[in-house]
Amino acid sequence: MADYKEDSIITLDWDEHIRMRPGMYIGKLGDGSSHDDGIYVLLKEVLDNSIDEFMRGFGKTIEVNIKEQKVTIRDFGRGIPLKSVVDCVSKINTGGKFNESSAYETAIGMNGVGVKAVNALSSRFVVQSWVDGKTKKAEFSCGKKVKEEPIESTTESNGTYVSFIPDESLFENFHWYTEYIEVMMWNYVYLNRGLTILFNGKKYFSKNGLLDLLNNNVESEMLYPPIHLKDDDFEFAIVHTSRRYGEEYHSFVNSQNTTQGGTHQQAFREAIVKTIRDFYKKEYDPSDIRNSIVAALSIKVKNAIFESQTKTKLGSQHMSPGGQTIRYFINDIVGRLLDKFLHMNPTVADAIQKKIVESEKERKEIANIKKTSKEIQKKVSLHNSKLRDCRIHFNTNDARRLDSTIFITEGDSASGSITQSRDAMTQAVFSLRGKPQNTFKKTKRVIYENEEFSLLQAALNIEDGIEGLRFNNIVFATDADVDGMHIRLLLLTFFLKYFPDVVKAGHVYILQTPLFRVRNKQKTYYCYSDEERINAIKALGNKPEITRFKGLGEISPQEFKGFIGKTIRLEPVVLEKGTNIEKILEFYMGDNNPTRQQFIIEQLRDEIDEASE
Repeated sequence: MADYKEDSIITLDWDEHIRMRPGMYIGKLGDGSSHDDGIYVLLKEVLDNSIDEFMRGFGKTIEVNIKEQKVTIRDFGRGIPLKSVVDCVSKINTGGKFNESSAYETAIGMNGVGVKAVNALSSRFVVQSWVDGKTKKAEFSCGKKVKEEPIESTTESNGTYVSFIPDESLFENFHWYTEYIEVMMWNYVYLNRGLTILFNGKKYFSKNGLLDLLNNNVESEMLYPPIHLKDDDFEFAIVHTSRRYGEEYHSFVNSQNTTQGGTHQQAFREAIVKTIRDFYKKEYDPSDIRNSIVAALSIKVKNAIFESQTKTKLGSQHMSPGGQTIRYFINDIVGRLLDKFLHMNPTVADAIQKKIVESEKERKEIANIKKTSKEIQKKVSLHNSKLRDCRIHFNTNDARRLDSTIFITEGDSASGSITQSRDAMTQAVFSLRGKPQNTFKKTKRVIYENEEFSLLQAALNIEDGIEGLRFNNIVFATDADVDGMHIRLLLLTFFLKYFPDVVKAGHVYILQTPLFRVRNKQKTYYCYSDEERINAIKALGNKPEITRFKGLGEISPQEFKGFIGKTIRLEPVVLEKGTNIEKILEFYMGDNNPTRQQFIIEQLRDEIDEASE
C-alpha cells in the first residue's frame, strides 16, 4: 500500500484546480458537437457578464465575433473598475455580485467563478476595460498572467472587451456549431427586450420577447394565437399545437436558459393544470391538458441557487431568502392572469378544451394496450436482452451525468463490439433486431403494441416527458451503408413524431465511425472520408495496407474502444430555425410521390457528376 504522509497533501492554485477538474466548473469538455459542450459554457460565462450590465441599464449593444477558434466579445456597459481588472478575471471568488445590496441581486452569475474558468481553460485570454476616458488591458495564458499594461487615457466608449481561445490540449479538435450559438443569441434577446447582439455581423433583436420566441420556434400549426402574459418578475407564453404528442418548455431564470428545468418549470406545469381544471370545472388528466403544449417562461429570482456551476437547473425553492416560495408565486400569477385571459377570450378557451378532449379520447383508446405493454416491460426488465445498461444516468446528480450515453445499434454483431468496448459506467447499448417500423403514419399506440419500441421508450424513460431522460446522449450507431442510413431515418422518424423534444433539446447524435484503416508496420490511420484516406496513403507511402470497413461488426472491440472513447466523433441532429417537422416527415417518410422520385434522381445525378470530376 502506498504511503500516506504529509507530503501526500497538496494545495493547488485556482487555475490549476480548474484545469485539473474542469467538470466542476463547465460540466464537460467535449469538441463542440454537443450543445452543452464546454466551449459554449465558456462563451456563455463571458456573455452573462455583459447581459448583467444590460439588465442594470448599461450598454444596449453587445458585439460577438467568432473566427476559427478565437472568440471576441465587446459590450458597452460600465466597464470593470480599472484597478480590479486583473483580480476580476484571475482571483477566484472575486467580483461585484456578492453584496446583496448591490445592483446585481438578480444577476445570472453570482459565484465569482465563471470568467476565471474561461481564463484558466483558454490558451490565450485577453481582457480590456474602458471607464470614463481611461483603459486597462491584461493578457493571460492558461490562467497565468502574461502581460499587464498600465492604465492609459482613451477616447473609447465605456465597456469591456474579452477575447479567448479555448485550450486545444483540453478541448481536442473542437469546432463551433453556429446553430447552437444562434439559439443562444436569440434566447438572450428574447429575454432582454431592447438588447441588440451582433454575432459575426448578423443582428439579433426581439421586440416582443417570449411571444417572438414561440412564433419563431413552433414548427407545427398553432391552434390559437399564443397567450402572452406577464407580471413584474414573471413572464410566460403558451400555445397548443397540431402536433399530437409531447410538451415543450423554454424556461429561463435571470436570463439563464435552464435547459434541465427545475423548481420554476415544475411549478409552472402544475399551475397550468390547476388553472385549466378550475376554469373548466373538470378534473382533466394533467397529460391531456399539457399534451402538444409549447411554452416559454422567464422568472427573476434574487440570489438564485442553481444545481451546478453550469446553471442549467434551478434549485431555489424561494423567490429570495426568506421570501415566498416559487411554487406559490407562480401558481398565484398563472392562476390570476390565465384565468382572466380565458374568460375574456372564449374562442381560445374553446380551442384549448377541444384539444384536451381529443387527447383524452386517444389516451383512453390506448389505455389497455399501454397496460399490456407495461406488463411486457416488467417481464423482461430483469433480463432485457435489448438493453445493456450503464451505472450512471442523466436523471441523477452524479458528477458524470452529462457523459451518460446510449448507443442504439443494429444487430447483434455491432452491439457486441460496442458492448465489449464501452465504458460500462456511462455508456449503455440498446440493440435493434433489424429495421424498425416506419412510424410516420402510425398513432402512439404503435409504441405499446411494438415490443421493441416499448422497451426503447422504457430504457430512455421518456413516456411522461424528457424531465426523467436517463441518457444525455442518444447515439444512432448504424453501418455506413444504405441499410444503415435507412435505419437512421426510421429512428429519426420515431423520435421526431413521438418525442420531438428529445431532438430539439440536443440529445440525439449520429456516431461517426471510420470508413478505412490505412496502416503499415509503424503507424495506423483511421480515415472517415476518401480525402482522409488519400492523405493517409500519402503520409505512409510504400503501398500501405488499406481496409474498408463495411459494418460496425467488422471493427474489432479493441479498435472500437478508441472510436467511442475520449475522441468519439458525434454528428448532432440539429433542427434549423423554422424547420417544419411534419412537412419533412411527409416528404421523406410518407407515400412515394413524383416529387420525391424527382428529388432522388437529381441527387443521384449530382453524385455521379461529382464522382466523374
